[in-house]
Order: sequence, then structure tokens, then C-alpha cells
Amino acid sequence: MDNQDIALMAHLLRRAGFGASRDEIEAKAAQGYQATVEELLNPEGQPGVEEDLLMRYQPAYNEPAAIETNVQQWVYYMINNPRQLQEKMALFWHMIFCAGHSKIDSGQEMGVMIRMFREHGMGNFKELLKRLSTSPGMVYYLDNSESHKTAVNENYGRELLELFSMGVGKDDAFNYSEDDVKACARAFTGWNIAPAFPPFPYGRSPWEFRFDPTDHDDSEKSFLGNVGHWNGDDVLDMLASQPATARFVARHLYNFFVADEVPVPSWRLVPPKDTKAIADMEKAYFDSHYDIRAMLKVLFNSSFFKSEAVRYAKVKSPAEMVAGLMRMVGEHREIKPGIFEISQEPKYMGMDLMNPPTVEGWHTGHEWIDSGTLVERINFAAQHLGNTQLPGVKSMVDRLMASRSAPLSPEQFVDGCLDLVGPLDVAAETHRELVNHAQRGGEAKHRTAAEKTDFTRRAGEMFQMIAATAEFQFA
Repeated sequence: MDNQDIALMAHLLRRAGFGASRDEIEAKAAQGYQATVEELLNPEGQPGVEEDLLMRYQPAYNEPAAIETNVQQWVYYMINNPRQLQEKMALFWHMIFCAGHSKIDSGQEMGVMIRMFREHGMGNFKELLKRLSTSPGMVYYLDNSESHKTAVNENYGRELLELFSMGVGKDDAFNYSEDDVKACARAFTGWNIAPAFPPFPYGRSPWEFRFDPTDHDDSEKSFLGNVGHWNGDDVLDMLASQPATARFVARHLYNFFVADEVPVPSWRLVPPKDTKAIADMEKAYFDSHYDIRAMLKVLFNSSFFKSEAVRYAKVKSPAEMVAGLMRMVGEHREIKPGIFEISQEPKYMGMDLMNPPTVEGWHTGHEWIDSGTLVERINFAAQHLGNTQLPGVKSMVDRLMASRSAPLSPEQFVDGCLDLVGPLDVAAETHRELVNHAQRGGEAKHRTAAEKTDFTRRAGEMFQMIAATAEFQFA
């Protein structure tokens, strides 16, 4: 099979999902790039996680209450959901529409929110904003439950404009004024949550959204230059139709799926990395009447996404690092003990899932890496890639042996390992050091049982060294 096809498919599966084993990459490459994109974009055409079996072995996943149980279940889905893009979109929206357990204090409600992103994250953006605005967790997290027509709280109105739809500005100009924030907040008065039963002695009852018309400010408002008796639905209509919103969503998609951008607060002053790419997605946004799936279709089929220049141009988030590695090495692809410990790993790497540090979310790109988190990332990757008993690692070793009947030279051995882990290109100096290490063991032979045992040991060791390279931190 053509190496370029393999490299492109590996790139697609890393970005549109959480990566894949080499067997899966080759199977999808044989299926074809276009067909794979269509499959990713239409998850309803393929089976999801076998929830009945999952609930049988993990009963706590049925109406999970503790935040740890919800995070554990989500990481299992990242690793095992055949609908990989659907799961990746849940992570995408969680990193933008940020709400956290530190305030909500309901693991169940955080799980409900992630399920909303999973099920509706590729749909109509205006409808997604409506679901967000009526999410009890978000209503509580951003204090709209404390906003009344006689005492307006501006938190949700402000974040809806700044972080969830238009952004502060574009092309050196501001997208909205302080008066727009106030009008927006007034429009959402009355959007509240129904009182829940007290948590004691029987536990929390599910939260529910409730609109209270007696608490809604129905007076005239001026919002984005439009005057009327606007309510929350009217505001969402106007927001979805703004060119600034199309730009904001397009830049987020580019930043998440294509290449790391500058931090979001800089977007008013710093133009996009690829203005044509953003313009193409903006056009898809309006042509489809705000459909996220249409924007993704343009993105994944574009030359800017397929370009070799953007491969490994994104630092893996901790969730991507953990889930992607599990998929590569074939660990926790079945229901078994130990997933709790795996689900805690992103937290140790700086990403406390379902509990972002602020409503602004996490700072991404190179800010994922510091002296502490890098050690965690390398140790975690090396621990699993060096375990030659794991099915995915064993498969890579077997493939490496099968690639040549004759012994592999140190260069061939290193290149084979890099190919199976990625295909991954490393800097010339890094490649030289890997080859120098391989040369200490001489040719990699695999004819006798003893040689195969030593070959396997050396391969696991080389995979561990690759896990410690700078290039392995990128997706």
C-alpha cells in the first residue's frame, strides 16, 4: 500500500478521532479517504458503543453520579466509540462551551452536558447554542439562575458573546459593545432551572430547565443595532447570523483540527494563519444555514487539511495523548478493571476533564507542555509503548519482523519503528541519536527464538525512546 496513503489516513484518524492502530489505518486507507471522511461525518450509519454490555460490567455508568465515574465513562468512550469524530466533537465543544464540576458539583449534570455535545455537536450551530442556553448545568455555572428582571446578572450574556459565539472582535474591530452585553443578559432573564429535590437523604434529582415568563424582562432592547422586545431565542437568531460568529467557529475548527493558532484573546488583532481556509469554512457555514457538519466536510476534504505542512503541527491535548495511546497499543479496548486509573491521567498532564480551570477553558498548543506535564506525558507513553505484551505493541513488533526476512540494519530498524508509531518524522539530530542507540545492538535479527526475544525487547525499548522525542508530543 502506498506510504502516502497511509500517512494521510493516519493524519485524518489522529485529527478526526483519537488515532488508530496500524491495522485500522491500513483498513481505512484501503477503504479510501473520501469514503472514510463520509463515514466519520455520518456516525449514525455505524454502531456506537455497546452500552448494554458496558452497563452490565460497569453498573455505575447507568445514571453515574460521581464526577470520577463520569470522567471514567467518557475516557472509555474516547478509546472505544467507533463513531470517533462524534466523540472528538464532544471534546471540541467541551473545550469551548466550558463549564466545570468545581462549581456545578454534579457529576451527573456534567455527563449530561458531554452527551449533549456528543449527540448534537455536528448539527446546527444555532440549535446547539439553544441547547447550551437551556442546559441546567450552564444556567447554574454562569449564574443565569441568579439573573432576574429586577436584578440582572450579566455573566451568561457576556460569555455567550465573548466565548461562545462571536468572540471579542475580528480584523482589529470589536464585535459588540458593553450595551450589547447588558441587552443580551436582559433577554435571557427568566431562563432558569427548576428547583431540585434536596440531595439528602436520597441523593440529587436530575436538573431541569425552566422558563419563568414572570421573571423575564420583556421591555424594548437594542442588540447589535436591532431594536425590539427581544428574548433569548431572538438573541440566538441574531448571533447565529453574524459574520463574526462564522469567523469565530471557523477559527476554532481550524485551531482544533488543523494547526495550533494563537490564543483566542489575540484573535481580534491577529489574523488567521490561513485566511482562505477560514473563508471557505465561513462560506460553508452560511450556505448550509449554520451547519457544523458542512464546515467539517469542507475542512477534511480541503488541500489545507491534507497538506504535509500541517501534519504534526498540533500539540496533543492530554485527552488526545491518553486516548490515542490506548488505541495504538490496544489497551482497554475491552471492558476490564483499570480504566479509572487511565481516566485520571489527563488530569496529571494538566487537563482535568469536566472541570476546566475557568469558563475560558484550557490554554492549548505549546502551553500544554511544561517541565511537570512533559514528564507525565513521556512516562505514560513509554510505559505503554514499551509493554510488548499489549496487543497493539505486539502487532507492531510482528510487523517489523515481517517487513524483512533478513536482519534489519540499525537504520532500517529505527525507520521501521518510526513508521509504525506514526508514520512519524523526527529531526535529523534525533534520528541520528536513535540510530546510534540501535547500533549498539547491531543488526536486528529474528530467525531463532532467542533472536526474536531480543528483537522484541529492542523494539519495545526503541518505542520508548520515540515516546520521549519532541515529535511524539504532536498530532
